[in-house]
Amino acid sequence: MSTFWSPWIPPGVTYVGLTDDLTSRLAKHNAGEVPHTAKRRPWQIKSAVAFRHREKAAAFEKYLKSPSGRAFSKKRL
Repeated sequence: MSTFWSPWIPPGVTYVGLTDDLTSRLAKHNAGEVPHTAKRRPWQIKSAVAFRHREKAAAFEKYLKSPSGRAFSKKRL
């Protein structure tokens, strides 16, 4: 079974994450287990993109965190 890596973007913020278990990761954020995001709960997923290879997902995550990637995500995702 393939693992899909998903960069994800919560609505209304510029937080982008990378995970292989989106449901579990979202639950941790909403439970306040991630100090960086605990104050902005509850979280909802705005967009998620699946990749078969972690390296490609990590490259896309890095792009989404760049100025042009932020502009792309605001306009397209």
